[in-house]
Amino acid sequence: MHLYGTSGVNERGHLEIGGVDTIELIEQFGTPLYVYDVELIRERARGFKRTFEELGIPAQVAYASKAFSSIAMIQLADQEGLSLDVVSAGELYTAIKADFPTERIHFHGNNKSEEELHMALDHKIGCIVVDNFSELVLLEEICTNREQKVKILLRVTPGIEAHTHDYILTGQEDSKFGFDLINGQAEDALRQALQSEWLEVLGLHCHIGSQIFQTTGFLLAARKIIGKLDSWHGSIGYQPKVLNLGGGFGIRYTQEDDPLPASQYVEEIVREVQNLVADTDLQMPEIWIEPGRSLVGDAGVTLYKVGSEKQVPNVRKYIAVDGGMSDNIRPALYEAKYDAILANRPLDPVEETVSIAGKCCESGDMLIWDLPLPKAGRGDVLAVFCTGAYGYSMSNNYNRIPRPAVVFVENGEARLVIKRETFEDLISLDLALQEAAVTNKE
Repeated sequence: MHLYGTSGVNERGHLEIGGVDTIELIEQFGTPLYVYDVELIRERARGFKRTFEELGIPAQVAYASKAFSSIAMIQLADQEGLSLDVVSAGELYTAIKADFPTERIHFHGNNKSEEELHMALDHKIGCIVVDNFSELVLLEEICTNREQKVKILLRVTPGIEAHTHDYILTGQEDSKFGFDLINGQAEDALRQALQSEWLEVLGLHCHIGSQIFQTTGFLLAARKIIGKLDSWHGSIGYQPKVLNLGGGFGIRYTQEDDPLPASQYVEEIVREVQNLVADTDLQMPEIWIEPGRSLVGDAGVTLYKVGSEKQVPNVRKYIAVDGGMSDNIRPALYEAKYDAILANRPLDPVEETVSIAGKCCESGDMLIWDLPLPKAGRGDVLAVFCTGAYGYSMSNNYNRIPRPAVVFVENGEARLVIKRETFEDLISLDLALQEAAVTNKE
């Protein structure tokens, strides 16, 4: 049994997180329930920041809020002095409602609407990461009409394929994201942006993928980008202020995963950039990174109640829980793997191997295959670890299942930070047939 952060087994023999008994949590808040270990999130954030400080490198550590966005989470990021990466008007709106300093917000996305760009400019956010030529033209037009300057990064694809799932590869040449560094698109975009009196090009951004366990891809990306920047410095005199190497740092979901410490990712990236810059006429840029999963992933645990079971003779035993792909779609989407224990009996000996099924009406709604557990039955509580990233943020109402509540635990206290959806919430936007507006065709 591998426990994370402040998790442990208390005197009642229950799983405890942040000094709070998980069984007491479900008695108060119900199941399924997302539980976040706040102390672990703080520890992760401080680890990234501390490493940059010890290396003496100006930096921004921006929380990639797509991993998990809520008002309380954004406020926690602010408390820890992080910047913020948003990818939609909804994430930006959440940050604004959380009173997050807008000058520390970076706006990403491959298809920002005109309304989203106006919203970003209205709130004077710190940086817009421009993803393609059509956005570059649109942003220039909007800024010209508004007579408003904005700082930008140009997102580039350096042609790096990180060792990760195909769906979460983003740095290779054939990607929907960014200007290609190899075929000349990135240079064309830079020249175009530098001609604008309203766009201040801080530097370049890249993101090579997610759940990455090695530094090799980051270092190779840095080499390719610094090489191009050195060339551009000679040809057009461009000196970048910022190099953003994205995020994607892996975490340990199961025993098969072997991630590096956050400090090692940062140290190796910084040393490589320093060495590369030393061989050029470039000045050392400020380094930005964008951890999301590595800040909140292993800080999250989802609690479920066990319900029905099914034995397939000589094949497997299924145990169903009261959630599934509606609160964690990653196993169905990415074949993601998780580990879990019985929160009410974590020290009981393993007696059988079972597969954990969700309750959605889909054969693919399987959370965990072949999980060793004590003999479990109706009413037991299953704790699935490392669900803090892309659990709630990708949750849905398939089969009209309400989304779970979210609780933060720290120092023996529990705070409800997102209420559980109700059935009334589910139908709150519905219109009865007689109420629906009718449009008559001419």
